[in-house]
Amino acid sequence: MLTRLEESEPTTVWFRLWDKVISQQNLQAAFWAVWRNDGAPGVDGQTVKQFSAQEEVQLAKLREELRSKSYRRQPARRVWIPKPGTTEKRPLGIPAVRDRTMEAALKHVLEPIFERDFAAHSYGFRPGRGCREAVERVEELLGRGHTWCVDLDFKSYFDTIPHERLKALIQQRIKDGSVLELLGQCLEAGVMEELRGWHPTERGSPQGSVISPLLANLYLNPLDHEMVRNGWETVRYADDLVVLCRTQEEAEQALTYLRQWAEAAALIVHPTKTRVVNAQNEGFDFLGWHFNGGRKWPRKKSQDKLREKLRTLTKRNNGRSLGAIIATANPILRGWHGYFGDSHWTGLKRPDGWLRRRLRAMLRKRQKRTGQGLTLADHLLWPNRWFAEQGLFSLQHGSCTYG
Repeated sequence: MLTRLEESEPTTVWFRLWDKVISQQNLQAAFWAVWRNDGAPGVDGQTVKQFSAQEEVQLAKLREELRSKSYRRQPARRVWIPKPGTTEKRPLGIPAVRDRTMEAALKHVLEPIFERDFAAHSYGFRPGRGCREAVERVEELLGRGHTWCVDLDFKSYFDTIPHERLKALIQQRIKDGSVLELLGQCLEAGVMEELRGWHPTERGSPQGSVISPLLANLYLNPLDHEMVRNGWETVRYADDLVVLCRTQEEAEQALTYLRQWAEAAALIVHPTKTRVVNAQNEGFDFLGWHFNGGRKWPRKKSQDKLREKLRTLTKRNNGRSLGAIIATANPILRGWHGYFGDSHWTGLKRPDGWLRRRLRAMLRKRQKRTGQGLTLADHLLWPNRWFAEQGLFSLQHGSCTYG
């Protein structure tokens, strides 16, 4: 198939894919992908570890159900997770392990087909691409004078994709009836929610599904190519989209077009989060960063999320030793620095200072003293270098050595 794919055109139609989807090798590779990601159990309560303990039997059963067309996808287990920096929550659908394996097997076969036609400025959930490349592209365009930004937000994008329109896009390339039927099960299995029971998914491709990012990219792919044809510089990561223009007039034209396209595609442009902004003064957020005046630093929500993780470790009544607290905090700090390490220095200095203040307040309490660890005496007693000697990782310096 891959050989044929290399020789095919981006518009080639594929008829015989079912044998590739249900092959033993593909299902095995699909489960390994699910195993690496781990994750919570679905509605059947089966964990990845439990499935793995009977891997051979479970995969054989799944393959036979797919081969005999008796397979039925279970509803996804719906949970609500907080949106960082807000009081809102967003829905997450967690398929059962066997259903995640099926979706991974489908993705292995379909992704190379659709990848050939995806636009260069689409970075989300694609092989060999990611947030770093998208951020680098934004910086490149800003450096070339594209400082007027259309900051577009699709309201509840993953939950509002129209099924019939999405299926029509899939059928432009895929004609295998068995594959199409299985994709239909992925879209229409519904969700099961505690206290509310089962309810259908008449629109959308729930976040949490293995194949959902591929389908979400496919639905916005026509927009990607339209933006190129119109000469607009776009950077998209899944449903996060910015258009970078040289003038305000150009940005306003792009926004007008995007609103029209979204309406025709039955999507909703968020009325308050979508805007045109000058990146030289007000700035904009994208993929966890805030871009402003030719610089970038972690956006407020990213910093709030880091603080929330560290806050639980550094309560003043924490009974663990300082060494144990630092040992737990350092992997979090190193991981955060791995993505935000090339921030403007102020974006790293502030979280460093905040964390040390929390630790000083904790140390004061252990000395039977009140206070927030903000006094000069506290800084003299526990200076920044002292924390470095204890092994605390510094975001600003990228190490446990403070300059």
